[in-house]
Amino acid sequence: MPTHFAKPFSEACEQNKDPILGVLERYFTEPGTILEIGSGTGQHAVYFAAALPHLRWQPSDVPEHLPGIRLWLAEAALPNVAEPLELDVRASSWPLSEADGIFSANTAHIMHWPAVEAMFAGVGRVLRRGGCFCLYGPFNENGKFTSESNARFHMSLQMRDPGMGIRDKADLDRLATAAGLERIDDVVMPVNNFTLVWRKC
Repeated sequence: MPTHFAKPFSEACEQNKDPILGVLERYFTEPGTILEIGSGTGQHAVYFAAALPHLRWQPSDVPEHLPGIRLWLAEAALPNVAEPLELDVRASSWPLSEADGIFSANTAHIMHWPAVEAMFAGVGRVLRRGGCFCLYGPFNENGKFTSESNARFHMSLQMRDPGMGIRDKADLDRLATAAGLERIDDVVMPVNNFTLVWRKC
């Protein structure tokens, strides 16, 4: 008998999808392939692909999340969403050799720092010149938390795993510069989050 999985659901994805879409609409304007790093439940993939039909959306994640993503994709049956790829950002080569744009949400504070470093290096390899990398989540500014709730969230992450934590924008900019990217936007989002946008030079 086949195993049946319940379709995963994230309340955070449901709440942040429209504000994020407002940013993606500004930067993913041309037809092309968008790699989503860490697609999680798959909710963002189907929502953004439906709203941005000129794009080919390429979900990706670690193996344990792929079955749930496939359930969302099967239900949506959108022509412009590809089969999700297994992606470990720490790998020296990624399963997609080139992307016109890259998006990731709520991943940098979950990854250990070496994985964050590897993600930016991989983005630098895969993103075409002139393409944008949009990264959503909570971030620190000048070494300081931007809200009390983010400070509490950081502490809860550290209690779960000391390798996790909210990252500082300046540290991410250093990784971006090393990967051939320059920051072009910093969009304030609801509930003390941001979308940072870098362009491949």
